[in-house]
Amino acid sequence: MFLSFAAFSPLKLRLGGSLQDKLVYGTGDGGRPCTPFVKNASEMFGFTQGCLPLHRWDELNAFFKKSGAKIVFGLNALNGRVPLPDGSMGGPWDYTNAASLIRYTASKGYKIHGWELGNELSGTGVGTKVGANQYAADVIALKSLVDSLYEGNPSKPLVLAPGGFFDAGWFTEVIVKTRPNLLDVVTHHIYNLGPGVDTHLIEKILNPSYLDGMVSTFSNLQGILKSAGTSAVAWVGESGGAYNSGHHLVTDSFVFSFWFLDQLGMSAKYDTKSYCRQSLIGGNYGLLNTATFQPNPDYYSALLWHRLMGTKVLSTTFSGTNMIRSYAHCARDSAGITLLLINLSGNTTNQVSVTSEGVHANNVKKHSRKIRHLPGFVQAAGSMREEYHLTPKDGSLQSQVMLLNGRALVTDANGVIPRLEPVKVDAAQPIAVAPYSIVFAHIPNFPAPACS
Repeated sequence: MFLSFAAFSPLKLRLGGSLQDKLVYGTGDGGRPCTPFVKNASEMFGFTQGCLPLHRWDELNAFFKKSGAKIVFGLNALNGRVPLPDGSMGGPWDYTNAASLIRYTASKGYKIHGWELGNELSGTGVGTKVGANQYAADVIALKSLVDSLYEGNPSKPLVLAPGGFFDAGWFTEVIVKTRPNLLDVVTHHIYNLGPGVDTHLIEKILNPSYLDGMVSTFSNLQGILKSAGTSAVAWVGESGGAYNSGHHLVTDSFVFSFWFLDQLGMSAKYDTKSYCRQSLIGGNYGLLNTATFQPNPDYYSALLWHRLMGTKVLSTTFSGTNMIRSYAHCARDSAGITLLLINLSGNTTNQVSVTSEGVHANNVKKHSRKIRHLPGFVQAAGSMREEYHLTPKDGSLQSQVMLLNGRALVTDANGVIPRLEPVKVDAAQPIAVAPYSIVFAHIPNFPAPACS
């Protein structure tokens, strides 16, 4: 699944990293087994040795080409390192095997969107860690490798790192030591709801203060990138909300779209360029049902975001209850703006009016429960807007069926997804946001100079 603020975000093939650092990439005849040599990680986590034979890599790339997926491949970042007394892994990264895979991939003309170094080794790490100074040196080595093997290639892949949880000091050191252009993308992971076995996940999702807890991570990373003088941009490289595969009938049900869409809105506000969702399929947080392949509610939420929310983010304030989450972007591929309104309250229908203040480029929209008309924004008679109201089937937050304007979103017998059609509403009227609902509202004639 590819989801981004510009489009979707790249599909990440997670075959390297910390807990996954057991993989060896085949570099000879496709039928010849790989020689297992990544012993440290295997012994550390009790894994058997793994191997990606080249014939399988060929098959995967044929699949990638047919599907149109953009692929980010996670490389084994523990190879060659030795365990240290403090539980970290020391010594430089041995990239010999990775170089063979990248060289083969480039020679075959396979299009890889990016090569990412490791998985969850930042800060205190998950299972183990690598110091920031050494990690920065290893990123520079990967960048040099990619530049060399793709010299003259207009489709040179991105270099991404570290694919781990945000730690301000650790991230700052890596970013500073790879500036200005030795790292293309800074990736971080988000599982802010805690373990999937937590019985209070829904309470957390419906708590605006809990959701706001992620603001500091997005804001701090944005600040580090701006002050460091780097060309690197921020991505959420992996996010499933609740780790260890999520929780059935929570992370694969309607209620999770409150968390997911709030994450997309919040991360875009702080200049995150792509958001990689864990997962397309697998665990209890997949966008597709693992048994039937039917889209879960978050699939449709992602699709509506992709179709309606453009790449320019507008400053937004909301006066009234804190149970309404509000985000605004220039509309995607059309005039005006698109609002995203999330009602975390199960008791109140909010009548939301939209006003503009000022005429500067960083346009501010204020939403309130009273209808206000300010100079510069008076809807012409007969003006219409398009609204997409999302609610759960039978009113159950844990339903796995989402309703769009009262119609169930389910595929037909051939697996074709339904048309996502809005209702047209008089633009002069407030937007009615029902209890426990989500609304996308496209206002085509809203005067936002940034969207001109």
